[in-house]
Amino acid sequence: MNILLKSATIVDATSKNHLKKRDILIEKGIIKKIAASIPNPENIKELQLDNLHVSQGWFDSSVCLGEPGYEERETIKNGLDTAAKSGFTHIAVNSNTFPVTDSKSHVEFLKSKANKHATSLLPTAALTTKCKGVDLAELYDMKQEGAYSFYDYKQPIKNPNLLKLALQYTQSFNGLVQSFPLESQIAPKGIVNEEENSTRLGLKGIPALAEALQIARDLYILEYTGGKLHIPTISTSASVKLIKEAKKKGLQITCSVAINNLMLTDDALESFDTNYKLMPPLRTQKDVNALLKGIKDGTIDGVTSDHDPIDIENKKTEFDHAMYGSIGLESAFGALNKVIGTEAAIVALTNLKSTFDISESSITEGNKACLSLFNPSKEWTFNTQNILSTSQNAALLGQKLKGKVYGVFNNKRLVVN
Repeated sequence: MNILLKSATIVDATSKNHLKKRDILIEKGIIKKIAASIPNPENIKELQLDNLHVSQGWFDSSVCLGEPGYEERETIKNGLDTAAKSGFTHIAVNSNTFPVTDSKSHVEFLKSKANKHATSLLPTAALTTKCKGVDLAELYDMKQEGAYSFYDYKQPIKNPNLLKLALQYTQSFNGLVQSFPLESQIAPKGIVNEEENSTRLGLKGIPALAEALQIARDLYILEYTGGKLHIPTISTSASVKLIKEAKKKGLQITCSVAINNLMLTDDALESFDTNYKLMPPLRTQKDVNALLKGIKDGTIDGVTSDHDPIDIENKKTEFDHAMYGSIGLESAFGALNKVIGTEAAIVALTNLKSTFDISESSITEGNKACLSLFNPSKEWTFNTQNILSTSQNAALLGQKLKGKVYGVFNNKRLVVN
């Protein structure tokens, strides 16, 4: 597809056109020319949008799509369309499907279903068979088939020897292991953050200690084994401190934070709205401040929407019985741009590409066009009319956001919302 983007401000620190307003000519998926003004003699499609900004394509490291098994929550097709209209050119799709993505054939299925979309689907394969935490899955075979990392979604690795073996084994093929930060035995029945609000509301708590203990254990194992370890969705100030110290030691450790944990605190639980039942749980303002600081100083490598569609039967029920999770693709950029600013938000949405071995493409003539399109100054309120997902469980409903996404250009395809 050939297209001419008109008067687009380029937000890409690796490009000589960083923060400059330029026309961008794309031919056959390649950036043919970047200039202050490009005439259109061949009458190709032009795209001129209000306050158009472009950056390198965004990557979300933690997205759940129901298919296969839970198509009523989200299909692969609708999930990829939603991701594209939310500005994401790449999404890593978690293994919490039915059946679980724990074999070569399951990885191949996801890839085949995702063909011919602007947003690229990157399979996250299960670390253990059926995500049961007992035996390692077919890691090498799944890596060869196209798995980008190994993770039992939201399931902590209880057996430390299993993590040790995984880190040792995956080094032979440069595999990335993810370990969810929760020592579940510290809070076996906890459902929200253990603090003043949990006590006052009568909800069983999950202490920050449960997260810190698991991370400390994992970091000791990583120091012993070597390898690449990613800690998804940290939520406490103690976690930021632990990971910062580990990076100073030179360990191959990265981490992410969910946008909900940057926007909300456990004060939201007052309403007993199950959209706020999240894992990791919403924490305190002190934790939010530490997470924001961790993004700014580089301790936290990236931000994820942690998009997790849940059907209404499992969300509209008593708080104790509701499933964890919130959708987040549609509101991701507006929320992140609001709390850390545009340039920092772009870094947070692209920085984990190298960790997951995704090729990066500077906005430079001759390079592949992999672009996210957006207006960073547009203020709006996120409501149900903005939801593109099949499921409606959104923790940020009613929040005032800043920054509206237009769409993406990737895989020689343009998608505009």
